[in-house]
Amino acid sequence: MTVSPRHSRPRCAVAQASRNKPLTAAEKQANRLVSRERAANEHGFADLKNWRVLTKLRLNAKHTTILMRALLVLTNAETSR
Repeated sequence: MTVSPRHSRPRCAVAQASRNKPLTAAEKQANRLVSRERAANEHGFADLKNWRVLTKLRLNAKHTTILMRALLVLTNAETSR
């Protein structure tokens, strides 16, 4: 993980191949792992947007907490499959 000077949050650094330097097998595997996690997160947020759940989060803090806990359980169940 690297910290970009323009951003305060850490970001995952993925290996990039260049014309004269192809990726090693380890770098390809690391990129696949990062890609898998990124896809799971992006699909989760896309589902929330499609279900219009994010608009309901502004209404009640208790509702938000319960909803987020349920979503974390579902996310953990999905990623552990």
